[in-house]
Amino acid sequence: MDNENWNNYALLNSDSVPNLLLELEKETHQKVLQPRMLSGSLQGRLLSLFSNIIRPKTILEIGTYTGYSTICLAEGLSKNGKIHTIDNNEELVTIQNKYFKKSGFEKKICFYLGNAVEIIPKLKGPFELVFIDADKINYEKYFDFVIPKMSKGGLIISDNVMWSGKVLDEFDSIDENTVALKKYNKKLKNDPRVKTTILPFRDGLSLSWVI
Repeated sequence: MDNENWNNYALLNSDSVPNLLLELEKETHQKVLQPRMLSGSLQGRLLSLFSNIIRPKTILEIGTYTGYSTICLAEGLSKNGKIHTIDNNEELVTIQNKYFKKSGFEKKICFYLGNAVEIIPKLKGPFELVFIDADKINYEKYFDFVIPKMSKGGLIISDNVMWSGKVLDEFDSIDENTVALKKYNKKLKNDPRVKTTILPFRDGLSLSWVI
């Protein structure tokens, strides 16, 4: 069975994707460059599930894009919970705001436009759930900024850690994103503050449990 059939079967037998997210996915593909950056239906349901299991008071998302994953993560927030989400692309703000309002989570979403390296140190935390899905070169910096602000037992989810299989290349790569992700994956494996498992799901998703 090919990957598309596996994916379709999984979606068919998983929680239904809310109509709002189907609408957002469609608009992203119609209006935004590189729509494959969207978390997508199955990953979105997984993010929502993690959030609902943890019931976090505070979530940090690094890389908002059009807001799909933001809404998925917000679905599991505890009462009066907040999700802080950061993106540096001003052109996406209109779509983000449109769907944040329609989702009903607008008051729970704190959006920051700018450089995450500059913004994260200003956020207090503690965070029970963090989703890293921004520029790959800075993944290590994001982790180092975030880990002191995590609650014990919190979860850090990092996206794209298999980078279309490029991290499997044994030779040195001139692709700086691949190099950065290979270093990041080794860092998480060897960091005593977390227990990490990589899921070979979609483009690779690492789960780091803060101990």
